[in-house]
Amino acid sequence: MVNYRYLGNSGFKISDVTYGNWVTHASQVGDEAAIATVHKALDLGITSFDTADAYANTAAEVVLAKALKGQQRENLEIFTKVYWPIGKKGPNDTGLSRKHLMDGIHGSLRRLDVDYVDLFQAHRYDYETPLEETMQAFADIVRQGKALYIGVSEWTAEQLRDGHALATELGFQLVSNQPQYSALWRVIEGKVIPTSQELGISQIVWSPMAQGVLTGKYLPGQPVPAGSRATDEKSGANFIKRFLKDDVLEAVQKLVPIAEQAGITVPQLSLAWVLHNPNIAAALVGASRPEQLEDTVKASDITLDDATYDAVNAALAAVAVTDPEETYTVSPKTRVS
Repeated sequence: MVNYRYLGNSGFKISDVTYGNWVTHASQVGDEAAIATVHKALDLGITSFDTADAYANTAAEVVLAKALKGQQRENLEIFTKVYWPIGKKGPNDTGLSRKHLMDGIHGSLRRLDVDYVDLFQAHRYDYETPLEETMQAFADIVRQGKALYIGVSEWTAEQLRDGHALATELGFQLVSNQPQYSALWRVIEGKVIPTSQELGISQIVWSPMAQGVLTGKYLPGQPVPAGSRATDEKSGANFIKRFLKDDVLEAVQKLVPIAEQAGITVPQLSLAWVLHNPNIAAALVGASRPEQLEDTVKASDITLDDATYDAVNAALAAVAVTDPEETYTVSPKTRVS
């Protein structure tokens, strides 16, 4: 069963292992398998679910709604995101303008078949919309009861600081950031996490196992397994390629004896490493089959001792990406249409 952590400085708790459906609903797997996997997540104690309007071009929200139908709404935490263009991709169907935020929340509520979402997140930073306009729209969405909390995704330390100041001025909380983070991708440790700790903002991290590379299933000098995420462009294959290098894969294999010594699996070790950081409120995990979740969620109950944590760091030291400047490359400088 999973445990729960507070999100930012709020009184809002979420599953420390949160179910994310970027590539596991309406994209990589069929509806029946996706629904069964969500039901398995619920059985394992996961009550937090993260999606976005852009996932499978809105279809992921629809499938998640089907999977959660009949559940007691008060016992769920539903997150979604807005920024990327969807649908017919009109001139305002992108970014964080007031129009796109309002259209986005209304569309997501309709597809998710709910009256409100617990967390509404800016999927990227919008360099073309005044931040004041964006944060005022978020404030209005909160006051209208359409979202309870506001978060962002892949914002830099400076952007978080500016957004937090405006949120405070407008009377609502900016509680979370959703960056990529794993033992192989540690770029938020330099600036984003220290700033977030100062401001009372938590991280909900995506790709905590580096798109599956930190499960240990990809072997150096070997072809990628047939049917794996690395072979499917719809499943984030482009994100995996940066890690599918022999030196990286050789380093990851060093985690096998570390996990064995700790009496856990490599996936559990990798996820527990992420959850070891107190600024991490949750790690997003997905699954294409219900049974995949059973092993993963056990990481929620694993507390790594310092020796094990340090051993992971040492094993991956030569290949882990740590440059904080990488955080400035994520949000497009012009809107994507």
